[in-house]
Parts: sequence; C-alpha cells; structure tokens
Amino acid sequence: MIDIHTHILPGIDDGAQDIYDTLEMVRMAADSGVTAMVATPHCNIPGGFDNYFGREYVEVFQKTVKAVQRERIPIQLLPGMEVFSTYDLPELIVEKKIMPLNQSRYILMEFAFDEEPEFAQDIVDRVREVGAKPVIAHAERYEFVQDDPQIVYEWRKKGYLVQINKGSFLGRFGRRAQAAAYRMMDHNLVSVIASDAHSPYQRTPYMLDAYEELRTEYSERCLKVLFEENPRRICENQNTIRFALRSFEEED
Repeated sequence: MIDIHTHILPGIDDGAQDIYDTLEMVRMAADSGVTAMVATPHCNIPGGFDNYFGREYVEVFQKTVKAVQRERIPIQLLPGMEVFSTYDLPELIVEKKIMPLNQSRYILMEFAFDEEPEFAQDIVDRVREVGAKPVIAHAERYEFVQDDPQIVYEWRKKGYLVQINKGSFLGRFGRRAQAAAYRMMDHNLVSVIASDAHSPYQRTPYMLDAYEELRTEYSERCLKVLFEENPRRICENQNTIRFALRSFEEED
C-alpha cells in the first residue's frame, strides 16, 4: 500500500510532535503493509500553518528521511503538502510555493469543513487552469458534500480525484462522514484511500484495519486500485485508474 496523505514530519503542524512520534508512525505504517508515504503537512492555513515550500520544509523533510533510513524502516518517504484552499491558491502554485504530491502535477487540497460549495467548485476549476490536478482531501468530511453529493459527481466528471480517509469507513469521524464515504464507494467516485495520519495513538497510519473492513464488501481488485495502484500512479505523475461499472479504465 502507498499512503499519500500523512502528517508525519515532526513539529511543523498538528501531526507528529517530534521525531519519536514520526518513527513510531512510520513503523506502524510498515507493519500494516505500507511501503511508501507522502509527507503532507498542513500548508497555507490563514492564521495557522504556513509551511510553504522553502528551506525549512526541505531541511525537515531531509532530516526525517535520514532518521527513517538510520532505523532501517522499510518505508520510502516522499514530499508533498496538504494545502488549504484560499482564493490565491492558483497563484501560489504558479509561484512554486506549494509542493505537489511527490513533485507531480497532483495537488492535495482541503477546504474548511463548512465551506460554501460555490467557492469549492470555483477554486478547483482555477487550480486546474494553471496546470495542476486537484486531489480533494477527505471529501466525505465536508458538510457541503454530505448535504449534496452531486458536487462529487461534477468533480469526477472533470477528472478531479477524490481522497477518502480510512478512518471514515470505521466511523471515526461520525456517522455522516461514514455514510458519505460508503456512498461514494458504492457509486465509484473514490480515487484513493489514505490515512490522514496525525499521531501514533489516534488517527494512526495503520492502514490494514480499513483494508480488512472494506474487503468484506468490495473486491480485491477494487481495493488494490484505491490503496496501491492509484496512489502509485499519483506519485509517479501518471494517469489514474477510474472505475466504469464493473470494469476499470485509465482516465485523462
């Protein structure tokens, strides 16, 4: 498995607090069958975490990679960010202040949970216009998605990707998020499942629990696409696979 959404860099957001948290999280991920993780600290949060791409990010990332290598944990760490969507996000992408997922064209985007759907639709369209490809982080947790899932159909029709948190399938973000996650699975709208891990104690990077839960209802082929193939394709800047009825096809 490959996990494209993790808060494992130490001390720069509300995820791992120090390198000891980081190493425990990486070990936990490896124990659950994860072979690569994208480090995606919160970025561009007004009044919160900036974490734009620059020297500080590079230094923290490189030190973390070396620490994982010293411990001989069989996990490959890749760079990225989870960027909070503000009106100026397209300009920040053009100015190269945002690190895409493993330096690809894919941008992991999040919104305020009570965001207006009109703004969300506008900003993903504008991000696409500057040559990036939106990956909507934890889409099932937004109130506007829970209230009206039609927006997710519109995203997928335009080729935007939808990431679901593994914890949502286990009910860890409430019943509405859980219902939305399964609804999107049942309608072939999910592109990738990730941990959104913040800690070795809660919201962990252990992916096997969600995989085992989902395999009781969905095929191994389906889960392989969502937990492994699409995450790998994103990290390698390739087109992802989309479900079409009971078949699979590469999307643009």
